[in-house]
Amino acid sequence: MSAVKASPADPGTVAVGRVSVDKVRALQHTLYRSAKADPGRRFHALWDKVLRRDVLWRGWVAVRANGGAPGVDRTTLDQIEHEYGADRLVDELACELRDGSYRPLPARRVYIPKPGTKEQRPLSIPAVRDRIVQTALKIVLEPIYEADFLPCSVGFRPKRSAHDGLQVLVDETWRGRRWVVETDIANCFSAIPKDRLMAAIEERVCDESVLKLLRAMLRAGVMESGTVTHPVTGTPQGGSISPLMCNVYLHRLDRAWDTSAFGVLVRYADDAVVLCRSRQQAEAALARLRGLLAELGLEPKEAKTRIVELVVGGEGFDFLGFHHRMVRSRGVRGRRGVEFLARWPSDRAMRRARDRIHELTVRSRLLLPVEAIVREINRFLRGWAGYFRYGHSTIRFDKIAQYAGQRLALFIGKRHKRGPGFGWIAIRRSPDQCGLISLNGIVIAPRAGKPWREKPNAGGERRR
Repeated sequence: MSAVKASPADPGTVAVGRVSVDKVRALQHTLYRSAKADPGRRFHALWDKVLRRDVLWRGWVAVRANGGAPGVDRTTLDQIEHEYGADRLVDELACELRDGSYRPLPARRVYIPKPGTKEQRPLSIPAVRDRIVQTALKIVLEPIYEADFLPCSVGFRPKRSAHDGLQVLVDETWRGRRWVVETDIANCFSAIPKDRLMAAIEERVCDESVLKLLRAMLRAGVMESGTVTHPVTGTPQGGSISPLMCNVYLHRLDRAWDTSAFGVLVRYADDAVVLCRSRQQAEAALARLRGLLAELGLEPKEAKTRIVELVVGGEGFDFLGFHHRMVRSRGVRGRRGVEFLARWPSDRAMRRARDRIHELTVRSRLLLPVEAIVREINRFLRGWAGYFRYGHSTIRFDKIAQYAGQRLALFIGKRHKRGPGFGWIAIRRSPDQCGLISLNGIVIAPRAGKPWREKPNAGGERRR
């Protein structure tokens, strides 16, 4: 019989001979298949799975990978990893959950600026220990609800991304849906009624221990300026499990939506668009959205709600960081070009990129070596371009690359107490532009009917 050894790096993985078996992933697959096979089933034996050490450990691994600030107890991830001990904390959490002594702490309320506006977004930061428990609970619950979620929901879901929703826009406009309803749910995370959220959760879960833990998380409250408050509505934005809770609640909107009557819905958490064939259908879709949201105790943000007709030369709309607009391709041999939906980084996305590059090259960082600044700029550019490369983004990529070069030249000039011209000379004389990466040639234009993800062909090479 083959020996079975536990991996010290992750208790959720065991080695059977040469085969590595991820026990946590196997658990999730089992839950998903069970939920998919019986849409009416309510799960009553989940608590023992939340208590499993490998599940809690996987929660710690995910929390550590995501990083983040400390909660109200001011305990940082580094302190847990290097001083207190992650194994010790996971064992303590398992014991507290098992004997019923676990109590979530209030989340620490902070405000972060909304990019491109003067508004501030409230963010609730749970303590690290609470984030671990939330993530463990999410690991167990997410497969069950994933079996029910519909394709129109693309936000905060495994194996789905914003680009799946963006591809739907390209496909549907090609099919003739040229009227767009765009909206954003006002204060979605903080406005969800807690009792209705629990009712939505209980459609699939009836394990009282799990439900009790979820209610305790929702009642934990937030601490701001030393005072703890307990809002009567909402799931705190910033918690590990909050995006799942948002999707569970808004699934009621998704399943009530009639595509044949109101058009194709694409929803990324609280941000949504509907693609329609006529203005009349778009107006009906907007009325239907308002009605469904009202039934859920929510409402659209009026400043971001409108109907747009997509025509060549007309206005476009912003969705998921891109600006979308109908354009016409160049004609070949006297033939008229083809109309299609183009997209490129929105003005707001461009401002955010410039602001970030500016932050990395401010005067207060002049003591840092140029190599360190270039590494940070490159890290940002890789992530930013990795998202926006799936679009018609070449011109805007050139602008961001040029701005990054300008800021780096200015930084080098100031560091040597010279002008930006000195910095430009240093960059141009360098064989690799001082290490600054290039954004040329990486753009992939989306096409209707073609999946946005690159897939391997028969020879194993990547293709589009």
